[in-house]
Amino acid sequence: MSKTKIASSKARSAVKDFDAAIDALRRGDVIVFPTETLYGLGANALDRAAVEKVFQLKGRDPGNPIPVLVAGPEMLHSLIRDVPPLAQTMMERFWPGPLTLVLPARQDIPKPLVNRSGGVGVRISSQPIATRLIQALGQPLTATSANPSGKEPARILEEAKNYFSGTVEVFLDGGTLTSKRGSTVIEISADKINIIREGEVRISDLRKVIGEDKC
Repeated sequence: MSKTKIASSKARSAVKDFDAAIDALRRGDVIVFPTETLYGLGANALDRAAVEKVFQLKGRDPGNPIPVLVAGPEMLHSLIRDVPPLAQTMMERFWPGPLTLVLPARQDIPKPLVNRSGGVGVRISSQPIATRLIQALGQPLTATSANPSGKEPARILEEAKNYFSGTVEVFLDGGTLTSKRGSTVIEISADKINIIREGEVRISDLRKVIGEDKC
């Protein structure tokens, strides 16, 4: 088979897999997909039953919320009540990208997404496949890493399949992902930030944007 035919076959396969992923998400199923950091477990974040499936697959503590990807400001406001000025500054500097902001959650979103202080973790992804999924679904997408809790995160598709073949039907290939630490997670509190986890965005980078006194 020529290189052109091989490339065409791969392209058709990718389209077929993408369509299958959207169908699965609309049914309330969970998929594996690439984010800008690691492979993730994706479900419609506004479907409580689907979100609970993600927790079950990971064996994750229900008291430990999972982050959510959105396509833009309109979708963001389907999850949160407001955007503090400090959060807006962070969004303008670091989105799309691996910075998860924990912001005040709306009361009507699935409770497993909400932490004890009433916040939900959100970000806009810079990964093209993830972005296309969210736009095609028209709903926010869960983005917790595709591994059972306590296990090494999946950076290649085969690792995710080793974990979830038999329980997840659709796996979207994004190649080898090179993140070492996942997204950075911060919670906005008044005019300061609380660093929950340092990841791909360094604390020093945050301080350059908002100042030493706010970290």
